[in-house]
Formats: sequence, C-alpha cells, structure tokens
Amino acid sequence: MAAAAGYDNPDEWELINDDGFVYKRKKRLVPSAGAPPPPDPAVERKNRRERRKRALLKLRERYLEEISRWELFSNRLTAMEQNARTQSVERQELHPTTSFDGASSSGEPLEADSSRGRLVDDLLFQVEAQEVLIRNASNLCDLAEGLCSAQEERLRQQLTDLPIWDPSPHELMDALCDQ
Repeated sequence: MAAAAGYDNPDEWELINDDGFVYKRKKRLVPSAGAPPPPDPAVERKNRRERRKRALLKLRERYLEEISRWELFSNRLTAMEQNARTQSVERQELHPTTSFDGASSSGEPLEADSSRGRLVDDLLFQVEAQEVLIRNASNLCDLAEGLCSAQEERLRQQLTDLPIWDPSPHELMDALCDQ
C-alpha cells in the first residue's frame, strides 16, 4: 500500500523551516525504481513542436477550405447581380414606352393614358426585378444555410470523435490540445 501511494512511509511527517515559519507536512513523493524516468526535455520540445505543426497545418487547411467556399459564394453573388442587371436591361429594351394609338381624338387623354401605361409598365418591371432579387437572395440563403450546416456537422463530429474512452488522461489532453 505504501508503494501504491508513492511514499516510503505514509504516516511520516517532515518538519519544514521556511524562514522561521515552521510547519509539518507529509513526506514528499519519492520516485520508486518501477516508475518511468522523467521524459527528456528535448524530446518533449520536439513532440510539442510536432503537435503544434500538425494543429497549424490542420487549421491552415480549414481556413483555405473556408476561403474557397466564400470565394464561390462571392462569385455566385456577383453572377446573380449581373444576371439581374442583364434581365432588367432586356426588359427595358422589350418594353421601352407604350403608347395607345387612337384612344381618343383629343391629345390630352392620349397623353394621360400613355403616362399611365408607362407607370404601369415601370411598376410591373420593378416587381419583376424584385422577384428576381428575392429568388437570388433565397438561393444565397440556402447556400449560406448549407455552409453553416456543414460547419456545425464538422464541429459536432470533432466532439464525438474525442478519445474520452482512452485509458490515459494524457492521451485525452493531447487530443484536446491538437484540436
């Protein structure tokens, strides 16, 4: 039992004199012959450097992947904007201004009908343009939701892959430090 606790004799106390302040404490842990020697600091530094390097490479890979997704997202957005512009230009060319021929014999009601027709055409054009923009925004929202879902799933997978059930807490700490 004494060897399991790591003390030569667990009931022994030692007196400590700390600049005139004297107190008792249990004897410190004495390394036994079966205990592994302390790790070499150079090897520990090398292992720590390797873990950092792996973690940084993994982080770099994630950032590059995220940057490529955002570039794709940006390119789609600019393509949709250009598509909306070309559609608006085409609609303006198709419906320049409408005039009603022979609506009445006087000039004044013809101008009123013409201005009303242009107003209706303009409003219809605006509604169609807004419909295209809403559809494009909806597509962008679906894309952003997909990216967020993928990120959430990746984070959830990282948490479920933790080596919690490993026999050594040191391995668990190493795995947590790597992530």
